[in-house]
Amino acid sequence: MAAEGIHPTAIIDPRAELGLSVSVGAYSVIGPEVILGAGSQVGHHVVLEGTIRVGERCRIGHGTIIGGAPQDLKFREGTPSGVKIGVETVIREYVTIHRATRENGWTEIGEHCLIMASSHIAHDCQIGNHVIIINYAGLTGHVRVDDRATVGGLSGIHPFARIGTYAYIGGCSKVNQDVPPFVIVDGVPATARAANVIGLRRGGVGAEDRRLIQAAFRILYRSGLTPASAIQRIRGELAPTPFIARLVEFVETSRRGIVGAHGPVAGSEVPEAEEERIF
Repeated sequence: MAAEGIHPTAIIDPRAELGLSVSVGAYSVIGPEVILGAGSQVGHHVVLEGTIRVGERCRIGHGTIIGGAPQDLKFREGTPSGVKIGVETVIREYVTIHRATRENGWTEIGEHCLIMASSHIAHDCQIGNHVIIINYAGLTGHVRVDDRATVGGLSGIHPFARIGTYAYIGGCSKVNQDVPPFVIVDGVPATARAANVIGLRRGGVGAEDRRLIQAAFRILYRSGLTPASAIQRIRGELAPTPFIARLVEFVETSRRGIVGAHGPVAGSEVPEAEEERIF
């Protein structure tokens, strides 16, 4: 590597802004509208083009391409838009992330995320903090993924779908509708399987809040009620904690509708211990 961690074969436009202690690997190309935060690491054969803002201490794996034009026939070349990436996010090898379609818009990835190898994040996606996207997952345009959600490998997410906080999408799933917070989904098409008890516990959510979330899940997906009727029952029977309020707000504002229940409804309540064995 050359001085300050820049490989001599890297092509860096003089107008790009590189913070302190940034490293850039061999044969990487960094365009004029790129800002790399201090301590960030760019691997070999990486292409950063268009307007890109990378936070401090991020890692970008070999062969990754960020800021490419959207794969959208409505997109007009020359539209000013870009990609933002939060601090300490790790993007592994051969990931592709496209810039937004709308003027002055951003495709955004939050802080402390892990985007695993060969995943694709399309134009105008909004990714929260502490999100994990597993290998070969494909997020199409305008998808929103809230904090601490996980998208399983080889999964496909429909345009404009929303993935709620602490949701977990099983591998190879086809997600056509919104996934409510705290819910595990799986399958083709994806259906709701259980509350994400393990993810909630790992995230520091207390036992009483986990119990209420499980109760809300059973009303929403095991009672046989429509989502609207289930929400009314949740409001009437469960304490309005921040977690329950978030679930209710998500379902009530869903524009695509939420994913459906899996399997028979009657008598299918699943205790917490068994949910942990399922996933």
